[in-house]
Amino acid sequence: MEENVIRHDFSISKIQRSELKKQKPMLLWFTGLSGSGKSTIADAVEMALFERGIHTYLLDGDNVRKGLNNNLSFSPEDRTENIRRIAEVANLMIDAGLVVLASFVSPYREDRENVKRIVGYNNFVEVFVNTPIEECEKRDTKGLYAKARAGEIKNFTGVNAPYEAPMIPDIEIDTTVVSVDEAVLVIMGVIAKKI
Repeated sequence: MEENVIRHDFSISKIQRSELKKQKPMLLWFTGLSGSGKSTIADAVEMALFERGIHTYLLDGDNVRKGLNNNLSFSPEDRTENIRRIAEVANLMIDAGLVVLASFVSPYREDRENVKRIVGYNNFVEVFVNTPIEECEKRDTKGLYAKARAGEIKNFTGVNAPYEAPMIPDIEIDTTVVSVDEAVLVIMGVIAKKI
């Protein structure tokens, strides 16, 4: 089937879209356990970028699971497919000239490496929100950790499914020692040179 699909090249390029927006598109990939603070920090970074006139879009795990990926389970295979689809969507948004923020547990290193391959290594910044599981459980406003520990949720990362921490993330944030505002400053300091 794929052999019959031929990519169509359009008149306006990624470079032209980027120049129009006066920014370099990229993907900021926030990874970490549920409750680590990924979405909160990603939201705050997006606001900081927006206030500087940077065109952005934030993709969040829960929101994408309710729409685009609502047919996927939390099996290892479906988790991989979830992340692959997100990478493809992010790549389209990068092509449109946007700075994309993606907040996903994304527990497998190989899946995150695949994201880098899809969007391009130069377009990818990995932000590891490295919050200890004990702290994540304390923050568990959704009650997911309690349900997982009671056996009500299968394949819950950190409890009954693995999380493979990044080996060498571009940025590492421990929210037990760094506030959201401080995390934003750290992240903005790293990406300011790249945008």
